[in-house]
Amino acid sequence: MKVENGYWPGKRQTLNWKSPRNIEPDGVARVRVWGHVADMKLAWLWVYIFSLIAASGFELPRDSSQCVVGVAAGWNSSTVNLRYFEKRGGGWKQVGNAWKGRLGSKGLVWGRGLHPNPSGATLKKESDGRSPAGVFDLGGVWGAHKGVKKHPKLSYRQVTSRDLWVEDPGSGSYNRHLVLDHEPSTAWEKKAQMKQNDYPQSLKMFIAHNAPPKVVANGGSSIFFHIWRREGAAATAGCTTMIEDRLRWLIATVDPSRRPTYVLLPQAEYDRLKPLWKLP
Repeated sequence: MKVENGYWPGKRQTLNWKSPRNIEPDGVARVRVWGHVADMKLAWLWVYIFSLIAASGFELPRDSSQCVVGVAAGWNSSTVNLRYFEKRGGGWKQVGNAWKGRLGSKGLVWGRGLHPNPSGATLKKESDGRSPAGVFDLGGVWGAHKGVKKHPKLSYRQVTSRDLWVEDPGSGSYNRHLVLDHEPSTAWEKKAQMKQNDYPQSLKMFIAHNAPPKVVANGGSSIFFHIWRREGAAATAGCTTMIEDRLRWLIATVDPSRRPTYVLLPQAEYDRLKPLWKLP
């Protein structure tokens, strides 16, 4: 058995800040006041949090000159507006028109990528039905067919019956691509097989959430760009999906030497973080 990664993991940063209990993905803290549970909007607290983020020095990697930006209406939204940017002359320029995509059926939650997460924030977990929010490297491409029109430097592998993507949190190969040296024989191997006959997953690009070398068990796995299901009528388990033509265009455009990245955030967080993280 051999391991093939097909992505480029990046550095992480973490804030040492203690948050109140039960911060929900929608940015609301549930706190007990005089025996009653009160919802307290965290506008002032987010300002403080993100001032610390700014002080941490995090920004979109300077060597990234290609970026897909996804903005959702809120933490619980399963739809997303996607745009593609390139860095030109020191500034970001949008290329082409925006397009629609689908997210996890339960919305978004902070993921494990290049960005710092507020200490105590709710983070992505396996099978939680949420798409990971934050900043992520983009990796290789897998598909059902022998060839695909792609950027010459972008890795591509045709999926066979021996290709696995491990979603078992108890495995040492969690969230990794494996290639067997034999046909799958055990129930575990068969469950981990990458799908060959499912149109929405017939072409996919890896989003480096919870990626090696720092994989957290049960932290979420198998996050990709892929073709949307039922022409966009269906949400996902955590991936970002889109119309096939747009995905193929991205695959033909994304250049690994330009460190392509994916930014996925709710609108309010994107508005706050854009100047701090130097986002497109």
